Amino acid sequence: MNSKPRVLLTESVFPEVSELLEKHTRLDIGKRGTYNTEDSLCDAIGEYDGLLSMLSNPITHKVIEHAKKLKIVANHAVGYNNIDVEACEKAGIRVANTPDVLTDATADGTLALMLATVRHIPSSQEFLRRGDFDGWHPTSFMGPELKECTLGIIGMGRIGMAVAKRCRAFGMNILYHNRSRIDRETEQMLGAKYTADPLSIAQECDIITLHCPLTHETRHLVDKNFLDAMKPDAFLINAARGPVVDEAALARALHAQQIAGAGIDVFEKEPEIHPDLLSAPGAVLIPHITSATYSTRKSMGMLAAGAILNELCGMDHSCNFVV
Repeated sequence: MNSKPRVLLTESVFPEVSELLEKHTRLDIGKRGTYNTEDSLCDAIGEYDGLLSMLSNPITHKVIEHAKKLKIVANHAVGYNNIDVEACEKAGIRVANTPDVLTDATADGTLALMLATVRHIPSSQEFLRRGDFDGWHPTSFMGPELKECTLGIIGMGRIGMAVAKRCRAFGMNILYHNRSRIDRETEQMLGAKYTADPLSIAQECDIITLHCPLTHETRHLVDKNFLDAMKPDAFLINAARGPVVDEAALARALHAQQIAGAGIDVFEKEPEIHPDLLSAPGAVLIPHITSATYSTRKSMGMLAAGAILNELCGMDHSCNFVV
């Protein structure tokens, strides 16, 4: 009888990750999309001691009820809003995520999305490819200079701070909102000013970037009222979680040219995207790729695998447990 613990990896990741798990566990790897529903997970989960999941996998209370042998869920993400953490804790199931390793990649990706949005990179490329480019024009595709902008950061955690460091190098003024104020020394180092009211960010900032976790308080933080408070020449960037933004309200604001534009990496009902957002002017939409570097995605997988091996095999691997 094979005494190795049984682990489900819901879809293929870097081969180094699956090879590590295969050395010490009986590993099953799902086909992409197979476990994106509650019912599919309920049908399968009873056989497994460990689960390496993606954000697209709903680890609900019902799934946990079917997980008779499960000891750990390791999410291949820094977020874990797809997991009912309270149900896991009650069932004695550990939950792990992958913070830290994607901080710099996500901050770099945020800057890339910000620059693409405010400098109209995608729309100008489409213009050229259509054959509309007839030579340089002094008023074509103009955007703001970052050194003249006030940046608003909502969520001054690891990623928010990394974005602030990069944006300070551009000469931007920085205003931030966070659940709690960061220490004064870090504020001075970042050149960042704190506000307790997120609407102050909307009212005062030229570019607003979101880096907060998805919680009950932050769901639809950017709603009609927030968008109404934004400047007409302001831009919104979201590299946090899709439901932080009311997607329908954002689409309406863009179609009405109420704000200048939005760069969006994450969506409210991924992989679905509101159809009005797809056709919205000034919208730069990318498929959840701000953390997409080779080293970061590999490190995320190895961190999740390490948590599973720590819990199931007593091995000493770097990992981060939520509960």
